[in-house]
Order: sequence, then C-alpha cells, then structure tokens
Amino acid sequence: MTANEPLVLGIETSCDETGIGIVRGRTLLSNTIASSMDEHARYGGVVPEVAARAHLEALQPAIEAALAEAQVSLADLDAIAVTSGPGLAGALMVGVGAAKGLAVSLNKPLYAVNHLVGHIAADIVTPESDPLEYPTIALLVSGGHTSLLHVRDLTTDVELLGETIDDAAGEAFDKVARLLSLPYPGGPEIDRAAVGGDPKAIRFPRGLSKGTDMAKHRYDFSFSGLKTAVARWVERAEAEGVPVPVADVAASFREAVVDVLVTKALAACADRGVPRLLLGGGVIANRRLREVALERAAAAGVTVRIPPLSLCTDNGAMIAALAADLIASGRRPSTLAFGADSTLPVTEIQVAERTEDVTRGSAA
Repeated sequence: MTANEPLVLGIETSCDETGIGIVRGRTLLSNTIASSMDEHARYGGVVPEVAARAHLEALQPAIEAALAEAQVSLADLDAIAVTSGPGLAGALMVGVGAAKGLAVSLNKPLYAVNHLVGHIAADIVTPESDPLEYPTIALLVSGGHTSLLHVRDLTTDVELLGETIDDAAGEAFDKVARLLSLPYPGGPEIDRAAVGGDPKAIRFPRGLSKGTDMAKHRYDFSFSGLKTAVARWVERAEAEGVPVPVADVAASFREAVVDVLVTKALAACADRGVPRLLLGGGVIANRRLREVALERAAAAGVTVRIPPLSLCTDNGAMIAALAADLIASGRRPSTLAFGADSTLPVTEIQVAERTEDVTRGSAA
C-alpha cells in the first residue's frame, strides 16, 4: 500500500442511498450514488425494509460503475471502507456484509467508520479546496441527524456538542411538507413552495433557544414543537375556512429551522473560539440555509466551508476519504468483529481497530 496516497473504495448504505466512492488519498476518483428515494416516495418516508432490499439490488452495479469511472480494478485497491453506523440497521448490514466479503476475498484491509464523521471527511476530497483547518465546528443536517461537533482532528478527536433530542431537521421538513400536501422528500419541496412567501408572516417557535432551555440545551436541537406549531396553525386556518397561504407557511417554517441551526452553530464557534464552520448533510442543499449561514457567519468573522452538494448527501466518497485519512495517520485496519451499529456514537470514528501486531495487507 502506498502510505501517502492509498487507493480506497468506500461503501455507504446507512439510509436510502447506495453510495460507492473511490479516492486516491485526498483525490476523488469516483462518486457513484444509486438512490431508492422514488421507491419510498409512495410511503411518504423511508421504509427500512425497502431501503435494505434496494441496497442489495444496487450494490454490485454501483461498485462496477465506480470502478469504471475511476478506471481501476478491484485488484488495484489498497483498502476497503464501510459505514458501520449510525443509520438504519438493515441497510447498514447490507453494506457491512458486502465490505467484509470484498476485504476477505481480495485480502485487503478493511476500515469500519462512522457515517457522521464521514460527512466531515467529504470536505477533504472537495476539488480545488484548501486543506481543512483544525479545530473547526461542524454542523451536520440530514434527514435523520442534526448534530453540532467540535472537530479538533478528523481521525482522533471529534466531540459531540449537541444533537437533536426529537425530530431531526430533515424529518421536520418531511412532516411539514405532508401537512401542506407537498410531495416527499420535503426539503426541496418546502424550498420551492417558499418562493415568493414571506418568512416573517408567521412567527413560529425556535425550539431550545430561550431561557432555561438554552442554558441546559445550548447546542441541542428540537424541531418537534415547531412541527406541531405548524400543524396547529394550518388546522386553525382550515377550521376558519381560510385558504392556507402555503408559500408564507413554508417560508416562515423554513426561516425558523434555519434561524435555530445557524444561531446555535455560530454560538458554538464563539464559545469555543473557533472561527471556522463546516456544513454537511443533505439538508445543506436548502438554499436559504446556505444564504443565512454565509451572511451571518461573515458578520461574525467566521469562515464557512460547504462541500459540493453531491458530497453533502450520503455518499461512499466521504467514507473512502475518511478511511484514507485514517490510513495516512497510521491507524490500523478494523477487525472483522464489528457489525452494523444503528446508534454508533460520533466519538467512535473507527470501529474495531486492530491492536495486535498484524500484517497490514491482511483482512483476517
């Protein structure tokens, strides 16, 4: 294995996207994604059993497509990487099983890594970007996760500052979209519906942002109350026979979510004395979130980094990138003892790292 630039294939199957990525060190060679979103749309959300079956069907074609795009073969690989957690247990098991099979059959080292830390690693394979500086505050916002992290080093020191205590931001977007009779997934639909709407038309609550809540949950998030507030507002309007102003409701709801996310992220930057903020996760595709984050961060003297949207959603490239950094830092491969861990804590960057003195090229 080339110590400085290992060729790594990453497998990501934590939710509804089968991601296969190939990197050489910090250079992105392939980012192949097969989404099962359309299959879940009829149910209004991700169905775990459907997601797992979709991963099974998509995995081999996605690996073949990624290898072709990168113009490498399985034999050329230096290591395999896979998401061990967090995520949907059944979906994770598909990727973990495939990764173990590849590692054993090819006699390649295997790195089991954390999905959330992978979202941070997406930044390091962003084309033409400057190296990621440490420490940095990272705000990760997706369908199932809303997390605020203090990253002192990508491979050794990631601290969880706060996370959602109920609905994640992405879940809130999906649920409010249903309330407004908008299709799934809710994020882009709310974004479209909010065009022309007044974000100040309705003052929806900002969860965990005042008084004792802020003291106890300064970096935590709660969007369940906001979702309920939107539901009650819509119910009252319908009961009074008043047409629901969808654009105003969507814009006002979105503004409440964005306000909480950006306020807490910048508070963490100020409290920790870190003038850098990294945004990641699929919800970062929200136009208003990016706008407000950039505007308010600039006023606070904080530099914002946002990977390309193709690397913000779940993908295998970020998993491969994290493993490549682990390899470059001298970390040993994982044993085969790890499994799918749906609640893997973000502080566990790599799972089941070997501690015994073994030959690095062996997967046993």
